[in-house]
Amino acid sequence: MSLVARLEDRSIIALSGPDARPFLQGLITNDIEKVGPGRAIYAALLTPQGKMLFDFLIVEGDGALLLDCPRAGRDALLRRLTMYRLRAKVQIEARDQLAVLAGLSGRPAQRGVTFEDPRLAALGHRTIGAEAEMPVTVANADAYHSHRLDLGIPEAGDFGSDRMFALDADLDELHGVDFTKGCYVGQELTARMKHRGTARKRLLPIATADGGALPDRDTAVTAEGRALGEIASAHGPRGFALIRLDRLEEAGDAPLTAGEKAVRLSRPAWLFA
Repeated sequence: MSLVARLEDRSIIALSGPDARPFLQGLITNDIEKVGPGRAIYAALLTPQGKMLFDFLIVEGDGALLLDCPRAGRDALLRRLTMYRLRAKVQIEARDQLAVLAGLSGRPAQRGVTFEDPRLAALGHRTIGAEAEMPVTVANADAYHSHRLDLGIPEAGDFGSDRMFALDADLDELHGVDFTKGCYVGQELTARMKHRGTARKRLLPIATADGGALPDRDTAVTAEGRALGEIASAHGPRGFALIRLDRLEEAGDAPLTAGEKAVRLSRPAWLFA
């Protein structure tokens, strides 16, 4: 049985015109030349200092490059892309008539642009298509987010804006960085962290031991009074914490707390760093 979720919290930005590909190639962390019909990439737009601003999926379809991005950050991303456009021959527009569906098992829809999620095969497939042509009887975005939290996949609000470096945010482990493509915004520091091995922090899944709500963002995660990192996002009892891996290793089996809450950290199977 196929489980399909409508991602009403996602939006589509379309880039078209003769300069669309070179324009994006000079901005984003991944290689736009990997993108084609039915073939997507995961990528981010960073600050010049290498910190995460926006993350998105990119696929080709509907006569353009389609950026599948969080609806809450769409307008800010549009402004940022427009700021960088200068004299490039590229049209940048929101396409509110397009919907995003996630197939947690099976193909999301028969029409539209369908592609495998490039971050992790277990996330399934997505379809971007005209709202009027998409299936009506589907789950909402909560089903998708529960699934990605089960897999330990961070995205969008889990990173915040201008708060953490791309490698700390696991972007390299989720196939979101190409280290051979050449220059992009924030490339110098990202490459230096990779080649010098200075990425000592990682965004890890965190959950309360009693099933209650996680404390707020920026609450310290400690082991026997020593800070290991801080909570980056909370989704009820689950979320993500930015953790120093060396301190976590030193903590061993010591109990972990965040505020007054007992918590536990986990390491997803896909995270090798």
